Amino acid sequence: MDRPASSAPTVGTPPDLTPEERTLLLDLARACVAAAAARLPAPDLPEEAITPGLRAPRAAFVTLRDREGELRGCIGHLDDTQPTWENVRTAARGAAVGDPRFYPVAPAEVSSLVIDVNVLGDAVDLPDPAAFDPVHHGVIVSRDGLRALLLPNVGPPLGWDARETLDAVCRKAGLPASAWRHPGTSIRVFATTEFAEDRPT
Repeated sequence: MDRPASSAPTVGTPPDLTPEERTLLLDLARACVAAAAARLPAPDLPEEAITPGLRAPRAAFVTLRDREGELRGCIGHLDDTQPTWENVRTAARGAAVGDPRFYPVAPAEVSSLVIDVNVLGDAVDLPDPAAFDPVHHGVIVSRDGLRALLLPNVGPPLGWDARETLDAVCRKAGLPASAWRHPGTSIRVFATTEFAEDRPT
């Protein structure tokens, strides 16, 4: 980074979801992927199953991978005024049939996919990019009406350091890679609660 490193910002605690709530969200995501692949409406959760944790307004991402771990779709729903479970439902459908990088998921594929859910915590401003931690921080950049997001630990497995991760999220937003260096670019970071199905053997 161009400035001396400083202490990392305090990022809000990741959303606290019980094992039962995580299972419900994974089951819901799978049902939504199957429904989307079959061109059927997305299912609802029964009212009695919607706990306060699932009703809390949180943005969410759903990622689909094949048996080999290759990405098959990933979509986030960032409306943090909607309940967590509704955002997971919308994101799951989007990951199945709305990711423009991939063909829509076919019904025959659904059973072989592994579903991963990220529920996002509150984002906080990052006034000093030198404090960005690409392993533990998700990041949102925005400028001039353009915005993009990367989840935590997306960059390091690809060999990106903090600077390269910030470059990448700026390019994803349609901004110059160096936009994060300049005043007027908003950089916010967040933590997530991530959970996934077991990979089929």
